[in-house]
Amino acid sequence: MVSKPAWTRGGLTITKAALARVEQAGRDAYGRDEEACGYLQGPEADPLRCDEAVELENLANKYHQADPEGHPRTGREYFKINGRKFERAIAEGLERQRPVKVFFHSHLDCGAYFSAEDAASMTLGGTREPSYDLAYLVTAVDQGQVAAHKLFIWDAASAGFVEAPFAIAD
Repeated sequence: MVSKPAWTRGGLTITKAALARVEQAGRDAYGRDEEACGYLQGPEADPLRCDEAVELENLANKYHQADPEGHPRTGREYFKINGRKFERAIAEGLERQRPVKVFFHSHLDCGAYFSAEDAASMTLGGTREPSYDLAYLVTAVDQGQVAAHKLFIWDAASAGFVEAPFAIAD
């Protein structure tokens, strides 16, 4: 059995600068009436440290505008990313010894929780374990202001996502 990376078990430390970037992405996306999304990465030598946040484009509104019947939900309700770009970021992070450790996204006016839709997105429809060896940060943006952050990890025993601790550091 292949061991999962340490960051998939929680206990991460996210730098204030990286978290500030997540928060700004959340506020900016709120202004566009959509969820923010992106990833956190950090040094391979310090597997629990995340010191960089990279925002990804939420494509949900574009898909909804192009095909409202096929994509009835908007970016306010979910995120849709370019999977190839994300997979390329994961591969490049490994090559540069700065792996992607956390996928982040925001929720608008509904709290920081891991929804059934979030779980389905990360597990290819909820049919198996997550597609990527990551932790997941959900940021609540209420009325345009960041209200909370919660980190979630996959728990194989319950076959679901559970909240995990994280710390904030300089």
